[in-house]
Amino acid sequence: MSDQDKEPRKTPEVSGVDLARQALAAAREQARARGNAAAGRKRQQPGLRSGARADGRDPMPLMAALDRLRTERGWEMPMAVAGVMERWPEIVGPEIAAHCEPERYEDRELVVRCDSSAWAAQLKLLAPQLVARLNADLGQGTVRLIKVHGPGGKPKRYGPWRAPGSTGPGDTYG
Repeated sequence: MSDQDKEPRKTPEVSGVDLARQALAAAREQARARGNAAAGRKRQQPGLRSGARADGRDPMPLMAALDRLRTERGWEMPMAVAGVMERWPEIVGPEIAAHCEPERYEDRELVVRCDSSAWAAQLKLLAPQLVARLNADLGQGTVRLIKVHGPGGKPKRYGPWRAPGSTGPGDTYG
């Protein structure tokens, strides 16, 4: 063995800068350890907390909420047609509306029932103009056809003016 091996080694003196670096490294290590421990805990998800910017959970006016619901569910067409059913007298005029009323809308066909054969025939003649007017109001292709039905339905089976053996109204529509 040499003399150098027998001598105790001298440790270099630590300056203030080196102590600060060591303290900073130790603090960083502790922060990492706390961060890993905190990562194991449940944190709130970012979407579940309110913030300063608008999002989908903010309160909104009723009409805006209804418009959003209608768009999301694809109810634009049925609601537009329902609006037409309510505005029927405005669209066809008061005279026709007094004798013909819309019953249903299915597969781009509007079914209208008239109270007499004469009004049914008249509405059949006006059907292409009504289809054009409805499509202008609702959007092109919304109404493809207007089916016109005359008076009918189940005959009334009771009442003071019911004649025994009669089959219903005397109007014949075909």
